[in-house]
Amino acid sequence: MKYTVIIQWSKDDQCFVVTLPEFQDTVMQHVTHGDTYEEALKNAQEVLELLVESASEEGTPLPEPKTLGQPLQVA
Repeated sequence: MKYTVIIQWSKDDQCFVVTLPEFQDTVMQHVTHGDTYEEALKNAQEVLELLVESASEEGTPLPEPKTLGQPLQVA
């Protein structure tokens, strides 16, 4: 899967929060989190797998992955 994963430290939440910009129309802004960067990345991969699986089961098209240089719309 070649989707963008943004992992940022949240001072308010005291954890790393994950945003999946290509999926902002289908999921909430921050889709998962982790106490460590590695945990947040692992959780992001699991969420992406579930999103792809759900889209496949429902026959819903997946968003087009962005590439370097394409603007990302992050809320």
